[in-house]
Amino acid sequence: MADSNFVDYVKINCRSGAGGAGSRHFRREKFEPRGGPDGGNGGRGGHIILEGSTDVWTLLHLKYRKHVIAEPGEGGAGARQSGKQGEDEILKVPLGTVAKDFETGKVECEITEAGQRFILVAGGRGGLGNENFKTSVNQAPNHAQPGEAGKEEWKILELKVLADVGLVGFPNAGKSTLLSVVSAAKPEIADYPFTTLVPNLGMVRYRGNRSFVMADIPGIIEGAAEGKGLGHRFLRHIERNSTLLFMIACDTASIKKEFKILLNELKKYNPELLDKKRILAITKCDMMDEVMIKQMKKLLPKDIPNVFISSVSGMNIDTLKDMVWEQINS
Repeated sequence: MADSNFVDYVKINCRSGAGGAGSRHFRREKFEPRGGPDGGNGGRGGHIILEGSTDVWTLLHLKYRKHVIAEPGEGGAGARQSGKQGEDEILKVPLGTVAKDFETGKVECEITEAGQRFILVAGGRGGLGNENFKTSVNQAPNHAQPGEAGKEEWKILELKVLADVGLVGFPNAGKSTLLSVVSAAKPEIADYPFTTLVPNLGMVRYRGNRSFVMADIPGIIEGAAEGKGLGHRFLRHIERNSTLLFMIACDTASIKKEFKILLNELKKYNPELLDKKRILAITKCDMMDEVMIKQMKKLLPKDIPNVFISSVSGMNIDTLKDMVWEQINS
C-alpha cells in the first residue's frame, strides 16, 4: 500500500448526543380524568466510542472526517414510555491507538486489544419524567427534567505500532532489506536516506509454526528527539515494541559511536525505552571473513548481545531469529 495511505495522527472534533427531555404527562382515561403523573424518561444521547479492530491498520479512514457527531436521545412520552437512546458513533481504530485530549494533552485511553471499547465522549443523560417527582406531599408534579446537553471536544488520535521487535538504526542500515527477507512484507528499498517514511510490519515465521511481528521503522538521525528528520513521528512507534533490534552497517566509521547516538536519541525522547531488551545486528557482512569479524567484535559495545548478518546472502539470519525469539519470550 502506498506510503501516503499510512496515517498515524488525526485531530477530530467529537460531539456527543444530547439527552432527551423527560415527559410532563398525566394519565387521562374515561373513568379516571385525574390520573397521576406518568411521564417517561428521556433517552440518553449517543456516545462516541473507540473500538479496537484488526481490520484496520491505519487512521486513514478518520483523516478527512473532521467532525464526528452522535445522535441525540428522544424525549420521553406518556404511559411511562422512555425515549429511545441516541445511536452511538463507533470509531474503529487499529490496535496501538492512543487517544488524547487536545486541550490538555492528557492520555485518555490506549486501545491494545481487538474488541476493546472506550467511551471517548459520553452522551448527555436523559431527563427524568414527572412520574419520578411524585411524593406524598406533591401527588401531581407539573415538571420534568430537560435532557443533559451533549459534549463537544477536540481529540487527538495517535497510532503507535504494535510489534514484538522494532528495528532501530540510521537510514540505510538495512532494516527494510531484512524485513523483506524474513517476512512477506514488501517495503520500499533504495540506496538513499529515508526510503522508509512510515512503519512497515512483517510476520516472521519461526520454527514449529510459531511467529513474531517485526516492525521496520523510519531511520533515526541525531536530533530526532527534538523533531529533526522524522522526529517524534518515528520515535513513538518504538514505545510499544518489547525488544529493540539495533542495526548498524559494518562499514560505518564507528559502531560504538553510532550505537551511542541511537541510545541517546531514545533516552531523550523517553528514558523508559532504555529498559527494553536489546540486540545489536551488524549488517551487510557478506564481504567480511572470519578474521575481520573477530577483529570487529572487539570494537562492539560489551553490554548487548550481537550478531553479524547479511540479508542478501542469508548469513546468520536464522541465528538472528533465534536470538529475537529468545528475547521476546524470556
